[in-house]
This record gives sequence, structure tokens and C-alpha cells, in this order.
Amino acid sequence: MARESWTSRLGFILAAVGSAVGLGNVWRFPWMTAEYGGSAFLVVYLCIVLLVGVPGLLAEFVIGRRSKRNPAGALARLAPGTKSWGFVGLFGVVTALVLLSFYSVVGGWILRYFAASFTGSYFGQSGAYFETISFGWEAAAFHVGFLALTAAIVLGGVRGGIETATKAMMPLIVVLLAVLAGWAVTQPGAGEGLSFYLDFDPAPIEENPIGMLRAAAGQALFTLSLGVGTMITYASYLGEDNSLAFDGSVIAVLNTGIGVLAGFVVFPLLFALQGGLTEVTAGGEAGAIFIGVAGAFQQVPFGRAVAVGFFGAILFAALSSSISMLEIPVAYLVDEHDVSRRNATAGLGALVLVTGAVCALDPGLFDFVAGTLVDLMLTAGLAGFLVFTGWILGTDALAEFDSGAGGVARSLGTPWLWSVRTVLPFFLLATLALNLYSLL
Repeated sequence: MARESWTSRLGFILAAVGSAVGLGNVWRFPWMTAEYGGSAFLVVYLCIVLLVGVPGLLAEFVIGRRSKRNPAGALARLAPGTKSWGFVGLFGVVTALVLLSFYSVVGGWILRYFAASFTGSYFGQSGAYFETISFGWEAAAFHVGFLALTAAIVLGGVRGGIETATKAMMPLIVVLLAVLAGWAVTQPGAGEGLSFYLDFDPAPIEENPIGMLRAAAGQALFTLSLGVGTMITYASYLGEDNSLAFDGSVIAVLNTGIGVLAGFVVFPLLFALQGGLTEVTAGGEAGAIFIGVAGAFQQVPFGRAVAVGFFGAILFAALSSSISMLEIPVAYLVDEHDVSRRNATAGLGALVLVTGAVCALDPGLFDFVAGTLVDLMLTAGLAGFLVFTGWILGTDALAEFDSGAGGVARSLGTPWLWSVRTVLPFFLLATLALNLYSLL
């Protein structure tokens, strides 16, 4: 069957940004920033995005566009006669299913809060409300609802489903967050939150440099959708006339900018209306959004309308990422086993329905999957993709990088390939070793 492609360059960029802009930006990023010292974490995170994230993004683009395949098929096609590289790509497909298993649970929480915002049913009791709805059979039911929305978009295909949905959702996410940020920073007491977020203090880095590095690296990979094969899959639908360096830079800047913008909503609200970060630390990873910020809406004029806009933006962001996670294994079944998109989506949706329900019923398993396991798998996956790009593709990777690129972008190809071959795999493997050491 004929393979689909993006209708336009803008469609590809918005879809890729949509994949990256998700819960990593507006759920995990504020919590990680609060946990690791505010501005110090922001600086380290931005450095890793620039020095590791962007080159890694380009490596996945090179693999995807050159192969026109999903991660497993891409590595197998580009390294014929070597089965082991196909298994590295298949690891990315499995990682996508693991990610979606916990992600759809959080998506279910967002769906529930979005609906509850119309009535304000969690106002005044955000902590107790979240504790009641976060795990159990009701959480599993909302996970199913969020997963059904995701599957419906993926079922529509690359053009009619993913591209159309992300073209509509991405502008809405930016507009809603920008309006909320403009309002939040004007609230009395918001200045203290902005100071925590933006005034650089190196003390947290000096106190815990290894922990800071591990956390920032994990956040950068998670928020850019790296290590799982999303960008390989999306770039496989791309034409040869695109400059990968330009597209990758635009995607990284937009994604990081939206994450930073979310901080301008969360931290001013927490300090202005909740007195600081107490609600974040009390609520753990979920606290910044579902307890801290949600609890603040009761205190503001038109609180229900603000809450609807806030959780609406997060719901769009979550969907834009979840569709990319499901598209990876769907593309694998379509490309490698000639399964129809309808049957692939239905079968994989049923699988994640079960694995996600297990996470929704077991808080301990959810915490392990959402934190430790995901960070390990993403780091290992991206390290494998970088080694493949630098040492297996080699000069072919450089040729693909240069295809469609202008003079300035072409001049970056050789230093990019050098970093992909040497510095970046070493950094990621060292980070992986530290994560394993911490786990054991």
C-alpha cells in the first residue's frame, strides 16, 4: 500500500512540536524545576536541550527520512544483514507502549479535571479531590476515555488525523498559555515566583550536581520525545526538500519556549495564591498542577473560566503527544507486517487499555513506570540511535543531513556528526550508568 506523507512542511513541524509539547512541559517540567532549585534547574535543562537534545533530534530525523520507516524497520533497512539493529529499533516501539501506558492515566486525570472545571467541584479541596480520583477504577475509566480520543485521531491517518489535529491544537495551546501567563504574572505576590524561576542561583547545582544532571537530562529527553523513535517515525513521512537542521531547530525552540511559558503560569500562581511551593512538595510529581495550581483557581475572579482554559490547554498538549506515542507501534505494524491502520490502532489500543488500567490501579507501579523506567528507556534508546547514526550510517548520515539544507546548515553537518559519534553517546551512557546506580 502507498505510504502516507505530510501535506506541508508546516504540518510536519506542528506535528513534531505537538509530539514534544505535552505533559513533559506543563506537568513534569514545573515539578522538576521546583524540586531542583528553580532557576538553576532551568539553566542546566536549557543547556542539555541545546547541546544534547537538538543533535539527538537531528539524528532521529536523519534515520527516519532516509529509511521511510518506523524505528524497527528503519534500523533494519539501513543496516541490512544485521538483525541486532532491528532489535534496537524495536526497543523504541516497546518504549512507546510503556510511555503511553502511564501517559494515558495522567491524560485521564486531565480529562476529569477539565470536565470538573465547569462546575468547580474540586475548588477548596484540590488535595483531597486528587487523592480520591488519581488511582482506582474511576481513574482507569478516564484513562480509557483519553485513550479512545487518542486512538480516534491516529485512526484518521497521518494527514486526516494527526496533521489536522495538531494544526488545530498547537495554536490553541500557545494562545491559552500566553493569556494565562499574562494574567498570572500580574497577580499580587507573583514577583516572588518569577524570582524563584528566573533569578539564577548556582547553589542547587553545587549541592547536588549529579542529581541535577540526571534530572535535567531525563526531562530534556522526555519533553523532546527523544529515545523512543517518535521523530524517526514522523520524519519518515517527510520529503527530501526539507532542511532537517532548520526544522529541528524550530521544533526545539518552540517546544522549549512553550515549556518555559508554562513556568510563567505555574510559579506566579503558586507563590501569589498558595504562598509558595508547599503544595508542590506535598503533592509529589502531580502536585504542581493537580493540587497546587488547581487549588488556586478558587481564589481568582472567574475561576471556573480560568480553570477551563488552563486544563483545556493541558488536555490539547497531552493529546498532541499521546497520538505520536500510539503512531509509533501503529506504523510498525503497518510497515513491517502489512496490518491495516484500523486493525493496528484497534489492537494496540486494546493492549494499552489493559497496561494503562494496571498502572491506574497500582500507584507504586505507576510511579516506577512514569519515573525510573521511562528515564532509563529513553536514555538507552537515544544512545542506541546516536551510535547507529554516527557509526553505522556515518557519511550517509551526513549526506542526509545536507539534503535540502542551505549553506549555513551544511556547515554544521561535520561538527554535528562528530558530536553524534563521540561526545553525546558517552554523555548518555554515563547518565544511564548513574541512573542504574541510583536504582540499585
